[in-house]
Amino acid sequence: MNSYSLDYIDDLYVQYVRDPSSVSETWRQYFEQFLVGAGARVTAPPAATQTSAQTGSVSNGTTSGARSVVAPAFASGQPGSSADTSERPGSTGDQNVDQALWLARIQDRVDQLVREYRVRGHLVATLDPLGLFEHTCPELSPRSHGLSKQDLARPFDSSILENVSGSTLDVILNKLQSTYCRSIGAQFMHIDNRNIRDWLQRRMETTENRLDLSHEVQRRIYTRLADATIFEEFVRRKFVGAKTFSLEGAESLIPLIDLALEKAGQHQVKEVVMAMAHRGRLNVMANILKKRAMNIFWSFDDPTPELSRGGGDVRYHLGYSSDWKTASGDRLHISLCFNPSHLEYVNTVALGRTRCKQDNRGDDDRQDVMTVLIHGDAAFAGEGVVQETLNLSELKGYRTGGTLHVVINNQVGFTTEPDEGRSTTYATDVAKMLQIPIFHVNGEDPEAVAQVVSLAMDFRKEFHRDVVIDLYAYRRWGHNEGDEPRFTQPQMYAEIDRRPGVRQQYLNRLLKLGKITEAEADEISRDRTEKLESEFEASKHESFVPDTQTLAANWLEYFGGPEPADEVDTTMPVKRLSELIDSLTRLPEGFSPHKKLKRPMQQRREMAGGERPLDWATAEAAAFASLLDAGHPIRLTGQDCERGTFSHRHAVLHDMRDGAEYCPLKNLHDNQARLELFNSPLSEAGVLGFEYGYSLDCPSGLCMWEAQFGDFWNAAQVIVDQFIASAEDKWNRLSGLVMLLPHGFEGQGPEHCSARVERFLAMAAEDNIQICQPTTPAQYFHLLRRQVIRKWRKPLIVLTPKSLLRHAEVTSPLDVVAEGSFRKILPDRKVPLEGAKRLVLCTGKVYYDLLQERTDKNIEGVPIMRLEQLYPLSPDEIFAAFEGLAEGSEIRWVQEEPENMGAWPYLKLKIGDELNKRFRFTKATRAESASPSTGSMAAHKLEQIDLLKAAFEGIN
Repeated sequence: MNSYSLDYIDDLYVQYVRDPSSVSETWRQYFEQFLVGAGARVTAPPAATQTSAQTGSVSNGTTSGARSVVAPAFASGQPGSSADTSERPGSTGDQNVDQALWLARIQDRVDQLVREYRVRGHLVATLDPLGLFEHTCPELSPRSHGLSKQDLARPFDSSILENVSGSTLDVILNKLQSTYCRSIGAQFMHIDNRNIRDWLQRRMETTENRLDLSHEVQRRIYTRLADATIFEEFVRRKFVGAKTFSLEGAESLIPLIDLALEKAGQHQVKEVVMAMAHRGRLNVMANILKKRAMNIFWSFDDPTPELSRGGGDVRYHLGYSSDWKTASGDRLHISLCFNPSHLEYVNTVALGRTRCKQDNRGDDDRQDVMTVLIHGDAAFAGEGVVQETLNLSELKGYRTGGTLHVVINNQVGFTTEPDEGRSTTYATDVAKMLQIPIFHVNGEDPEAVAQVVSLAMDFRKEFHRDVVIDLYAYRRWGHNEGDEPRFTQPQMYAEIDRRPGVRQQYLNRLLKLGKITEAEADEISRDRTEKLESEFEASKHESFVPDTQTLAANWLEYFGGPEPADEVDTTMPVKRLSELIDSLTRLPEGFSPHKKLKRPMQQRREMAGGERPLDWATAEAAAFASLLDAGHPIRLTGQDCERGTFSHRHAVLHDMRDGAEYCPLKNLHDNQARLELFNSPLSEAGVLGFEYGYSLDCPSGLCMWEAQFGDFWNAAQVIVDQFIASAEDKWNRLSGLVMLLPHGFEGQGPEHCSARVERFLAMAAEDNIQICQPTTPAQYFHLLRRQVIRKWRKPLIVLTPKSLLRHAEVTSPLDVVAEGSFRKILPDRKVPLEGAKRLVLCTGKVYYDLLQERTDKNIEGVPIMRLEQLYPLSPDEIFAAFEGLAEGSEIRWVQEEPENMGAWPYLKLKIGDELNKRFRFTKATRAESASPSTGSMAAHKLEQIDLLKAAFEGIN
């Protein structure tokens, strides 16, 4: 019910007075209760037993009649007074009843005003420290609700507010303004769940959004502000002109994080994963993660460039980890993620790490480990991966129990004004997609920041959901220290130049309150400065060696670097493999899968018994089962990965009667390892980032992301470029993430054919990644097992098949699967190299097309060799595979991709010159193209005919 309902209710009431039978039974009961509450007889026409002046109160019109308001004494002729009730349109002729209706209407206006403050009070809150932007909101004016100045002194029912009752409108307004319009603006009325809204209202309105801070906490806040400010001033003075992405203007971030960690300790959180952009990172490392300042100072001088040739990263991209001890003695481990320049893409990486840490702890409630993400305002509003990050928060495969988002709101991008960078009122409006509160707070009011942190952390603890703090601040020195912001924001920086810092402002407040003395403040400053000076001098000493964080904890037995020459044993007993495959065909009693799955299940039983060779899906399931059986956890996510895009996997079965789910891989036996298998949202960048982050804390497991089609990873190019392919070189961080990318030209169009292997090969260097295209189920089986069993950890890109999933030739006998191994190069077992007229070299699906062509055309003397691992693959390994091939023979590389794509450009560059010294290295490809393939099936078939003809042309 709202104010627009009242006219309708008035009309109904007039009808009821004239003829009670003219309204519904529900409304008759309502009006009877109303009249009882008003002190009138329940007869028509109603007559008052007492006047409002005599009783002093009347019902406000609610069905319960429980809430009442004090009736003011009205002057004769005033609207709604007893003198004119008979003259009002729709008057009942009964002054008592009319007075009750009038009071109900004006009380409803007050209630609507209260609601408007809850909904829109943030619009007029004092959020901007610079005071440059003012908002107006007419809905917050009493006049807009039909309330006059005279009404300010009237008493109203204020039970709609928390901890207030029987107050005048003036008192109600003051409470609303104090709660919602000071230094904190709260957006929470978009939340559908009333329990959450009520909880937030209660927490804010009972305290008027203020914390009663002790002297110790106030001193702590000031000390953290001093830490932040003195560090920035010291660095700027010692390293003139160096890029630091200073925190000055937003120094309240340091006490904000400090208080958040204190709360986390109280909430029994054991680990915190943090991620943030450049601004303030050095300050956070120094003052939150306690990285020795001498290590930071040493990085400015960069005295050993020879150690960083081709590697490393800039100081404001680096991560760090340490332990934090709270004031109450609790300990938390904090990990700050390494982060490249694509600022927001680290978000889901951090969330993936958090999820894995929770899984490792058995933390099913998702409360032992939490994530803190620190964003920039322009990036939060502008980068789409933010929406992807938020969307993951309540999905079962990605839930982490609530993330604390902190937006450092500089109120400007690099040089871009807010009205040029977003179409929304706030930078944080994208977060309204979730049922979570957004707290905007003035960064120059540290005590308001303290209130918001306390409220946000308690909300997360209570509801296990994300929460956003929008910290309004500014950049004192522009985008970076070499930038001149006055070129583009002259008015803003004229105001910034006039302002003292937040530390000085807060000190002035504490001095005025007598909470601290000048001598104490000077002592804090002197102590911090002397410590920094000492660290600075130590960093200059020639014997100084900076601390480096190496792989630790669960990564101790794993290593990176060059690929080891020794092969790892991936075999397993045939009997045990058979048992595991057979167990995947056993369903609970009464479970009814789709009728089309009965035949594949029967065929799989035959594969388990060695009566039928294994197909691709069974080999994959067998690899998963063997690893789970051996205690290695597995996580696989991707769009439609449970069933498989091509209806081949069916890892999760659905009962046709009631939709119940059953996953055979989760039911091997009681002591198997953990399996997580989830269909992902329609997201590539966010989900791939999440799985990469998960892999960073899961060295012993198999962590996989599957693209619906191989091409789709191009929407996550940033994750591959800036994390997967380069993290070891930049940050010495290892990952065993597997990317499953369906690849093959089958006439489905340019976006459904190519996983863009050329892009991976262009990034391949220093054995940073593995790029494989297995062509048999046995090869795939051993490739997955090798990825986990050997201790060498590198990301693995697997170009998986589509049409080959059901190809009659793409099978492997059970014993070959169990007893074999992954081979980088597969020679032709039927046609020897000796005496060959030409060697056809290829990778992937085209092998089977070439094999069919050779058979159909009765072509002899042309062996077909497959490269199953494209990288790492040394020239020595390739030349060893050519042993027996006569000098001067032709080696023809055949690929389905256009000439400028696929592996050809890479192979020509890496081994072309060497090959041409001994052999003739030629190619058969599609013509170079701007697009991977044609969209015409007919044209595809013609091209494929031409390609196969070119592969064998000139052979008699």
